[in-house]
Amino acid sequence: MNHLTLEPGALTLNDLRAVWQSAGRIALAPAAYAAIEASAATVQAIVAKGDPAYGINTGFGILAKRHIPQAQLEQLQQNLILSHAVGTGELLPDHVVRLILLTKIGSLARGFSGVRPLIVDTLIALYNAGIMPAIPAQGSVGASGDLAPLAHMTLAMLGIGPVRMKGEIMEARAALDAAGIAPVTLAAKEGLALINGTQVSTALALHGLFMAERLLEGAMVAGSMSLDAARGSDAPFDPRVHAVRGQPGQIAAAKIYRELVAGSAIRASHLVGDERVQDPYSLRCQPQVMGAVMDLIAQAGRTLLIESNAVTDNPLIFPDADASGGATIVSGGNFHAEPVAFAADTLALAIAEIGALAERRIALLIDATLSGLPPFLVKEPGVNSGFMIAHVTAAALASENKSLAHPASVDSLPTSANQEDHVSMATFAARRLDQMAHNTGVIVGIELLAAAQGIEFHRPLTSSSHLEHVHAQLRARVAAFDEDRFFAPDIEAAKTMVMNGELSASCRELFAVLHP
Repeated sequence: MNHLTLEPGALTLNDLRAVWQSAGRIALAPAAYAAIEASAATVQAIVAKGDPAYGINTGFGILAKRHIPQAQLEQLQQNLILSHAVGTGELLPDHVVRLILLTKIGSLARGFSGVRPLIVDTLIALYNAGIMPAIPAQGSVGASGDLAPLAHMTLAMLGIGPVRMKGEIMEARAALDAAGIAPVTLAAKEGLALINGTQVSTALALHGLFMAERLLEGAMVAGSMSLDAARGSDAPFDPRVHAVRGQPGQIAAAKIYRELVAGSAIRASHLVGDERVQDPYSLRCQPQVMGAVMDLIAQAGRTLLIESNAVTDNPLIFPDADASGGATIVSGGNFHAEPVAFAADTLALAIAEIGALAERRIALLIDATLSGLPPFLVKEPGVNSGFMIAHVTAAALASENKSLAHPASVDSLPTSANQEDHVSMATFAARRLDQMAHNTGVIVGIELLAAAQGIEFHRPLTSSSHLEHVHAQLRARVAAFDEDRFFAPDIEAAKTMVMNGELSASCRELFAVLHP
């Protein structure tokens, strides 16, 4: 992505993918500023009048009954940020922070939050200067907004605390000075608008979504290669089988599998005289399982796209419907991240199942009684262990994912003296997707290595053109496994190919259904 002009409320998943993949530059559509200015003017009118309004001239949470004098309103907002910046753990990576900044800018720019244009412009300036606020990953329960992590984001605007610039940690004030950005002094409502919202949990879930897409594509390619390595049948991919069930993901997945294996000479070699009647489920039921995964990923994507464009702070400012020019302030609960938590839990199921099915295919390939290949996929088993323990690694990671896939959204701990008495746990629900995705990336990478090894035992017969291309890509990085050697670097190389989306790079049109 080189440049994105942000139309508030109109971000697409392709926009979000582009920001996740590379920084580029962003700008706000000029027409958006009128609504921002009108909303900010409403807040200033309330301040001038002096009537109590939550988050503008009152305390926060259970302290909402405390009226704050006008002379202390700037201090109120500054104190809010300082007291709420209590995150801990590793810092969120730049690609997640970019998504946080983008979606927070888009939310504030819709003109329902009461912030000045200065606030939005400062966030844009941070993004374009490559100044990434140092946001600890832990400390949010996903309700009343991602308060702690967004407070750390806001500190950077104030010139307080650390930031990351060009990969280096430095003090925010020094980074702002270097970029020619003036630190802001928060006006009434602005601190609350900045830290209320679901942008952190949403950004983490988007990261999980985009990795899940790559894992799905990589596992379908590796699974097709395993099918050929085990001399499996492509008959279960017959479109008639899937049409009579009617599940859209399954129908789409079957079509992808048919095209991935089309023209395989290995398949043609056992069309006649093969005594096997049916393949094991891990080969035969790939469209059913991966199609269901495809549907879950699409469903999560729809939810997260809506949330990426949403206004999720509190209270909100709505212009009155009459011609008076007034506005109404409404306290609600859009900061509750339950939709994001459910989407993240759904993605956890999808990621775990991608890895679980791939692990079963590895087990099949190394078992000579099932695959018909040499034991553990090595020429001289016994003196060589081959893929024996690589499969153990895959099994260990698949088991880890089973525990990590337990839904986070079913948990809740009351906070803020029971004012916030039900929370979503969306931030953890989304954050754990990264570990799960890397676990699954290793599993699919091991399957890729095993399937490529299996195909080589059928030479001079070749697989399909798509799969031979992937095989050649792999062999350009990892030599065939003729005898035992230091195996971990090979697995890491294959995992990198999976995580980078390289397995599907030469056949992107087959997977277009994943990127509407």
